[in-house]
Amino acid sequence: MFFERPDAGETAVLVHVDFQDEQEREDPGEFLELVRSAGAEPATLLTGSRHRPDPRTFVGSGKVEELREALAVHGAELVIFNHALSPSQERNLERTLKCRVLDRTGLILDIFAQRARTHEGKLQVELAQLEYMSTRLVRGWTHLERQKGGIGLRGPGETQLETDRRLLRGRIKAIHRRLDKVRGQREQNRRSRARAEIPSVSLVGYTNAGKSTLFNALTASRVYAADQLFATLDPTLRRLEIEDVGPVVMADTVGFIRHLPHKLVEAFQATLQEAAEATLLVHVIDAADPDRDLNVEQVETVLDEIGALEVPTLKVMNKIDLLDSAPRIERDGEGRPEVVWLSAREGRGLELLEQALAERLAEDVIDFPLTLAPEQGRLRAALHELGAVREERFDDDGRIRLQVRLPRRDFLQLMARLGERAEDYLPAALQAREAWEEASGPG
Repeated sequence: MFFERPDAGETAVLVHVDFQDEQEREDPGEFLELVRSAGAEPATLLTGSRHRPDPRTFVGSGKVEELREALAVHGAELVIFNHALSPSQERNLERTLKCRVLDRTGLILDIFAQRARTHEGKLQVELAQLEYMSTRLVRGWTHLERQKGGIGLRGPGETQLETDRRLLRGRIKAIHRRLDKVRGQREQNRRSRARAEIPSVSLVGYTNAGKSTLFNALTASRVYAADQLFATLDPTLRRLEIEDVGPVVMADTVGFIRHLPHKLVEAFQATLQEAAEATLLVHVIDAADPDRDLNVEQVETVLDEIGALEVPTLKVMNKIDLLDSAPRIERDGEGRPEVVWLSAREGRGLELLEQALAERLAEDVIDFPLTLAPEQGRLRAALHELGAVREERFDDDGRIRLQVRLPRRDFLQLMARLGERAEDYLPAALQAREAWEEASGPG
């Protein structure tokens, strides 16, 4: 063990401070949900307001005295802050209060540690915990007197501390090596899906927005879903058939949260890469949450961190059963589905989501009439082989009239393989689109 402290109790005194800066504010209701999700029993919530954190104890001497009294009254052995504490603030509070002090980051890490199920998930959580711990590696308040330093004052505590640090650095390196292998395997799987032309859809959203419930409803899966924060942690992939598109890989990813610890974002880079590499993101939003706009901003902040903000996105307003609202699709100025309103729990509006997914994923599918001469049987046979021929009829003069539907990429590859010019077959409207996209380039 890196910490020599009393065993952490389940009863906790909670601390929430309101700051004037909107960016520093946290939600006390969400804080209570986090605490309960971790398995702690909230004894009382101490609140206060400050312009800025106290550099020594975060809350100031008066609030520290309140904390001491609350611990004695409730027999609590743990103090949890709804804010990120510096290592020195945490140590000062532990020394004064003679109990374990946990900040918001440590609390979220603890929940993640409980929820990780796969080997990869456990490695990622352990990495985040160790990197978080590396800045807090002390031997508790009973040994702080050994950390003074100076000639003649370097006691065995410091020697043990250096040993712990060396072991910790070695373990972090080992986990990084193992996660690199995991990233390689995931990248190989993604390349295989790309070669097979299988689109991927990643569900993202604020924690407890109903992603796993929606995932289960769409894929008839049995992913654990509960009304709690971070009910599922490890990514789950399932195959889903979408009409007019074919097979799709759907991924259920970890939920985001306000001020998600940066170390967690780094540790879960391999998992979150499923979102960055997706063909389409489905951003699941709790439509009944009064803070839904703030939650959307937090999700987009994390998506920006992992380079997924530019991935095409379809928004899903979930939990309309709590709003007494009807399922519907909202479209943008070009008629594309932009927002789907539904209830995953009641199964209302799922057919609208499937319709929206089909439309968004089929945007890269071309559907056009094609007339072939009798001697072009090789092209006709290749189109049949791809399953791209929807209708076919023969004219009296022997010409073949086809209605063709297939991914544009498949058609262009076929033309290149046969040595044909795609523009000789595409209608004028599709040729104009090809020319515009080629001129626009990737950027």
